[in-house]
Amino acid sequence: MPKSRIRKKADFTPPSTRQATAIRLTNRSWVAPVMLALFLLGLAWIVVFYVTEGDLPVDSLGNWNIVVGFGFIAGGFAVSTQWK
Repeated sequence: MPKSRIRKKADFTPPSTRQATAIRLTNRSWVAPVMLALFLLGLAWIVVFYVTEGDLPVDSLGNWNIVVGFGFIAGGFAVSTQWK
């Protein structure tokens, strides 16, 4: 039976110090507060719309206020993809 070839792995080379410092310098402390703020704003928008029976937050939008509220919530989910 023929012997199979042994695959050679590439040797590990650590990233350069310049690249490593660039990775460490990215500060994403803004992500969690913005994400939570968008979630709460969207929820508050929808709750206010239902509690005021459609008079607030924007009367001229009518039922589209629900879409605006869910848009804020979707924005919160979009921001959450930046969280590490």
